[in-house]
Amino acid sequence: MPNHTVLPRALRLKIAILCLALLVPALARAQAFIGKPKLIVIVVIDQFRADYLNRHAADFKGRGFNLFMKEGAWFTDCYYDYANTKTAPGHSTIGTGAYTDGHGIESNEWWDAARGYDHQVTSVEDERYQLVDLPPASSSARQPGASPLNLRATTLGDELRLATQGRARVYGVSLKDRASILPTGQAANGAFWIDQSSGQFTTSTYYMQHLPAWATAFNHSGRIAQAEQEAGAPGAKNFYNQVGKTPAANRYELDFAKDLITSEHLGQSGVTDLLVVSLSANDIQGHQFGPDSDSENKMILSLDQDLGSFFSWLDQSIGLNNVWLALTADHGIAPIPGEAAKLGIQAATVNMKKVYAALNAELNQRHSPGQNLSYLLPGPDLPYIVLDKRTYAKLNISEAAAEDELAALLPDAVAAQAPKPDETLPADHRLPVTPHLHNVYTRLQLVNGPLPPSDWGRILAHSVVDHGNWYVMAILDPYQMAGASAFAGTNHFTPWSYDRHVPLAFYGQPFIPGEYHGRVAPVDLAVTLASLAGINLPSAAVGHVLTQAIHTIHPAGQ
Repeated sequence: MPNHTVLPRALRLKIAILCLALLVPALARAQAFIGKPKLIVIVVIDQFRADYLNRHAADFKGRGFNLFMKEGAWFTDCYYDYANTKTAPGHSTIGTGAYTDGHGIESNEWWDAARGYDHQVTSVEDERYQLVDLPPASSSARQPGASPLNLRATTLGDELRLATQGRARVYGVSLKDRASILPTGQAANGAFWIDQSSGQFTTSTYYMQHLPAWATAFNHSGRIAQAEQEAGAPGAKNFYNQVGKTPAANRYELDFAKDLITSEHLGQSGVTDLLVVSLSANDIQGHQFGPDSDSENKMILSLDQDLGSFFSWLDQSIGLNNVWLALTADHGIAPIPGEAAKLGIQAATVNMKKVYAALNAELNQRHSPGQNLSYLLPGPDLPYIVLDKRTYAKLNISEAAAEDELAALLPDAVAAQAPKPDETLPADHRLPVTPHLHNVYTRLQLVNGPLPPSDWGRILAHSVVDHGNWYVMAILDPYQMAGASAFAGTNHFTPWSYDRHVPLAFYGQPFIPGEYHGRVAPVDLAVTLASLAGINLPSAAVGHVLTQAIHTIHPAGQ
């Protein structure tokens, strides 16, 4: 018989500890390669300020927002660290962990000197491709195709695809093309958005020649008519505007996402898959009614229920223990200026069309009397005012001289839009506020500096990208914006905190539940998830891993 030696208890304990120590690195090793988690879902709410969660917390039911606020890691002080608070830059930042100076997306559309001056290009416009399977009467039929051509950095999804040699499945869904394309990146398997008139989902030949059978079936399933009925807009002529501004649009998107997950077998590839769902309805109605309206309140509470249903479906289909969830937004929003002014806030609107006309008139008088040359490219779209450098070239005026002159003229042109003395207001209003230009910077200042050695200077530096134009960046005082009327809706795209403050929250096995205070940023989302998945950070990422909310050791995503 073999001679079995019984080791002393103390020695056995030491060996066990040593084995555990050797095991820990294996437990903490990269998860994405072995499919743990099976699926990452990033939910982006278009135009959703972080304070909404606190404001409505008492009214949330079930496991919608509460899944993040009560069972997840919820960061209450998340702010974008740049001024380009619009849909395309925000979604790019969420995916890349970088700002405009890293990912190259400055706005939803811009003048691109290399691509001509007949129109502004959109953030995802790419005439090399076509939109697919549009309905015969589609308003999009004459539009160019779309792709992540303008995105200059990789995303979390790109790095998942690279790390798994293409086995990871990456998709984006939104009502908007830019919101589905940009956060998913260059290597995504697909991005889907709607034809605005019909509401049918489409995509681009960048991804595929035709819609997959399941997407075609969804388009013809009667789900569009159902959404129109829910929105009170049967037979809508423009699905995007009529249905898109209602809670029915969120349910419509989430149902499409369910079909995508099921039909594309997300969570079943043996590696980690990724889905980005960007919910557009809040932005479409938010511009019209503002953040303090009854419409906004109803939208938020309805979305809470819809997210709860979606997460419950995920739990039944894949198991929430196999999923990591993240929640954020692409930007915040300002209150309607007239409403803010009632409380004494120095809120105002500026008619930028009149400002442009006044500037062009003054520049013609100075440099081309009797003529009507265009010194500014058509806009207006604050904060950038783009000069037509072709006009200045004919007059032999340098970029520095042109931008400095425009910057000097802008303050008076803006102030000239102050209400006239004979304009009366209701008795409960204070006197109207004179619009004021807080800062103006030339392109050369932004590129070459010096910028203030402060948070403000860093925000400006993060907002710069070169599309071959001359321009100035004009920043109005807080709570002031372009508009013809103080009560005609609201907007975003400023460096002020209300436009930069968005939710950031995570749910999943690696995350320590709790409410976390202290400044974080949306760039931290992709970086944190990439670190936990054991893959490379996106190429231009500048965020930080949110270690304060992560278990020190977790068993390979379990």
